[in-house]
Amino acid sequence: MKIVLKIERFNPEIDKEHSFQEYVVEVAPTDRLLDALIQIKQFQDGTLGFRKSCAHGVCGSDAMRINGKDGLACKTLIQDVADTDGAEIEIRPLQNLPVQRDLIVDQKSFFSRYRSVQPFLINTEPVPEKERHQSPEERKKFDDATNCILCASCFSACPIPEKNKKFLGPAALVQSFRFIADSRDKGFKNRLPELDTPDGAWACQNHFKCTQACPRYIKITKRINQTKKMIRDHRDAREESVNDGA
Repeated sequence: MKIVLKIERFNPEIDKEHSFQEYVVEVAPTDRLLDALIQIKQFQDGTLGFRKSCAHGVCGSDAMRINGKDGLACKTLIQDVADTDGAEIEIRPLQNLPVQRDLIVDQKSFFSRYRSVQPFLINTEPVPEKERHQSPEERKKFDDATNCILCASCFSACPIPEKNKKFLGPAALVQSFRFIADSRDKGFKNRLPELDTPDGAWACQNHFKCTQACPRYIKITKRINQTKKMIRDHRDAREESVNDGA
């Protein structure tokens, strides 16, 4: 079947505005959208810019907006977004991040947010002779959050950054949850200054767009709400401690 890829183009070195360019590609319904993009890059237009790496939904590098929805080109089958011969597929770069070229966005601010929540195990207790024990039940509490591939689809889908440029974002928040919910981690207070702010966990308004966009099916909105509860519980415990001391 033949499809038309309508791709948003922008090269800041020569373009003043974004524009769309159309490409006709011969594909099979079970081909991936990434296959079509590679075909364009190799045989039609070598100037087209997009990221790719593993092509198996693990690296998260080829996230983009496909027919108005955020997702991975390597996990999107043609038949999922085009059901007839000659169908048009609109492809745009991720939202809420500056465009470097065509479908490539500048991820510096995204990863800066991610690093700010200290996404690593914090535990200053003496290291035991063997690994720190964790039960299957304890692991299950945050298991899905470990599947994040930092593709930024959730950050693009979220409507909050458009109004609040300082919002920490769904990916950073779910990564903070991954560790503060870990029974082995002792870094809740270390991460609190980033989380307990109007631009942190409290900025989330439960739109669920991040959860819908996640290619790894992480319950992002639920994890953010659980983080809010942890903060509330911490506040209540601290207030009780002050009152008891008085």
